Amino acid sequence: MKMTVIGCGYLGATHAACMAELGHEVLGMDLDTDKVRTLNTGKAPFFERDLDDLLARHTASGRLRFTDSCQEVADFADLHFIGVGTPQRPGTDAYDLSHLFDAVTTLAPGLNRPAVVAVKSTVPVGTAPRVAELLHGIAPAGDLIEVAWNPEFLRESSAVEDTLRPDRLVLGFQTEHSWAEALLRQAFAKIIELGTPTIVTDWATAELAKGAANSFLATKISFINAMAEICEKSGANVAELADILGHDIRIGHHGMRPGLGFGGGCLPKDLRGFITRADGLGAVDAVEILRAADTVNIRRRQRVVDLVGEELGPDLRGKRITIWGAAFKPETDDIRDSPALAVAQTLHSLGANITVTDPKALDNARKLHPELNHADDPIAAVQGCDLLIHLTEWPQFTHIAPEGLVPRTPKVIDARGTLDAGQWCAAGWTIRALGRR
Repeated sequence: MKMTVIGCGYLGATHAACMAELGHEVLGMDLDTDKVRTLNTGKAPFFERDLDDLLARHTASGRLRFTDSCQEVADFADLHFIGVGTPQRPGTDAYDLSHLFDAVTTLAPGLNRPAVVAVKSTVPVGTAPRVAELLHGIAPAGDLIEVAWNPEFLRESSAVEDTLRPDRLVLGFQTEHSWAEALLRQAFAKIIELGTPTIVTDWATAELAKGAANSFLATKISFINAMAEICEKSGANVAELADILGHDIRIGHHGMRPGLGFGGGCLPKDLRGFITRADGLGAVDAVEILRAADTVNIRRRQRVVDLVGEELGPDLRGKRITIWGAAFKPETDDIRDSPALAVAQTLHSLGANITVTDPKALDNARKLHPELNHADDPIAAVQGCDLLIHLTEWPQFTHIAPEGLVPRTPKVIDARGTLDAGQWCAAGWTIRALGRR
């Protein structure tokens, strides 16, 4: 098939490359000409595991290319995926849908024959009718344009795997048995043939799917982190508690990882956007549990700051603190709403001398936080420090031998709970971990 992908960030670039991997001819479109130029060289302008391999292979074969021309996109195919970002609107917790509506109004004038526009962007429920109204009002083909909703459930650092082998495929349509359904089933045929559960539903249910899934995951993470607070006060071990709970088939181990909490460009935004939309619908009380989940998550960051005060005293001015981690999670260079950098900023504001290191996200951290010190070598960064804080669970950090580190005082706070406490203690370190003795 021929298809297009409009918006080539984390979601769009990955989707375009994976559709090419499935055998389709794909044209990606983005208004950022530098991004288009980089993608056409077979490289992503961000780090995502396995993505550069797909981009290189399929741009070289000619099956995948990128453009900044919306008219070229409209002429190229009759199936158009939209994967533009929907960040938080400045000053509120609501979604900013301007990029989505800009993409729709830019594409629509070129649609002069029947086509399907499948939106993958995460939105508040009730957005699909507005998209359809815009398309039908602007496109020369009018009502012959069908709108589908195809939410994504990608995890950064696993986006390629999640696209090619998803745990479910959701397709939302206004009417049953539409041409759009047939076209999307053809596009995803190889994925469906793998036995992937495929749920065909209405617009509203498909729109709710991503926000509801992320809100549930956020609640699960916040629950085990709330248990971590109780474990600290009672002398229990939250890692062992999480393991006990995870063996209950109704609960499961996935998402039961206590620590600093979640961040990134999706989970916090989708949780808050879901709450805001529920408030707008008059379902304020229904999402009180989600508000509590958000509060618990933010409180984890302050708990690390409190532990620093317990170890170094209330006056942090001039204290040298090394932080392992800048990305919001390992295997990505994304620092959006990074818990690690939030802690670093707070400690910096209290007068501490902060040095941050990260295997992939250091360049992004340098650009966004020039007020911090940045180090390429995590071992050298520890030399002479008063305290080491482990804030992003990169395996590179976990494998560093504490015996080879030369701090001024051997103290470490493991906010992710992945360091070998016995090994660090044997090497003469004092170790504190969230939710553990």
